[in-house]
Amino acid sequence: MTPSSGAPQAPARPHLIHAHFHLLVTMVLFGTAFTGSKAVVGQMPHQTAAAFRFGGGALVLLVVLAVTRRASRERPAFSWREAVRAGLVGLVGVFGYNVFFFWGLALAPSVDGTILVPVLSPVLTTAVLLVTRQERASAARVAGLGLGLAGAAIFLLGADDGTGLDGSRLTGDLVFLAGSACWAVYSIASKKLLGGMDHVRATAYGTCAGAVALILLAVPSMASLRWSDVPTGTWLTLACLAVGPTAVAYVFYYRGLGSVGPSTATMLMFTVPVIGVASSVLVLGESFTPLQDIGTVVLLAGAVVAVTDGRVPWARRRSATVPVPVDDR
Repeated sequence: MTPSSGAPQAPARPHLIHAHFHLLVTMVLFGTAFTGSKAVVGQMPHQTAAAFRFGGGALVLLVVLAVTRRASRERPAFSWREAVRAGLVGLVGVFGYNVFFFWGLALAPSVDGTILVPVLSPVLTTAVLLVTRQERASAARVAGLGLGLAGAAIFLLGADDGTGLDGSRLTGDLVFLAGSACWAVYSIASKKLLGGMDHVRATAYGTCAGAVALILLAVPSMASLRWSDVPTGTWLTLACLAVGPTAVAYVFYYRGLGSVGPSTATMLMFTVPVIGVASSVLVLGESFTPLQDIGTVVLLAGAVVAVTDGRVPWARRRSATVPVPVDDR
């Protein structure tokens, strides 16, 4: 739709500002989740840790959903169609992603996950959108994708201690790679399948579906867990993970995706490495290998070029004489 005049589209700006704020808060919570989750998997099996984090998050979201429905004058009836759609998305973004997320943390340092997952996810998201022709392909984007994938390869080579796939760190990084793919699919599917759906209901239904699947997967590991050996601090960390990086973060992510496209949303994931690496280094004392440092720089550069199409967004807006609405799908 084209504007009838050259007047600035002012009403849309506060809406976009709120969307970016919610997404930025999400990324802060995601960044701290790497360190907290790494600490938890050191005390219990990764399947059990994932089940408790998202089982608790699902309960929190159901309470929030009940409270918001009671406070609202409009109480939409339960819809199986919406529940199924949100559940399918949740199986990818909650179950699929976190199976790989916690598995990777059990094998590799959390600093590796803070780079591979949030930086590679935008690269994979952009690649899918270009292949499916939902976004425009250009030389800059193709070059950025190639550079990003090359950076990921260098990063993985840096994780190899000479034992190949038998090495824990390299295997964990490959698992993180699979988690990045799940998050890319989740970002795109959320935008398409959950459009127009209330963000709290979408988050609650999706998280519940993913949590049930995670709990079923964790049953064998729960049977072998020595519950009395789990420190109190671990349970407190799990409670914080369930509320912040799970319930609050996923609600905010859905809300942000309602106003911006998946590429824009995943681009904000570039803030996660800063927070995640800082917390992992300070709290856990982790570090990169020299080759991983090089891979990080190359991967980040490629991701930025791929997502921005090689242009500086604010410079492009400044040079425009007439505001033109952007189709940011």
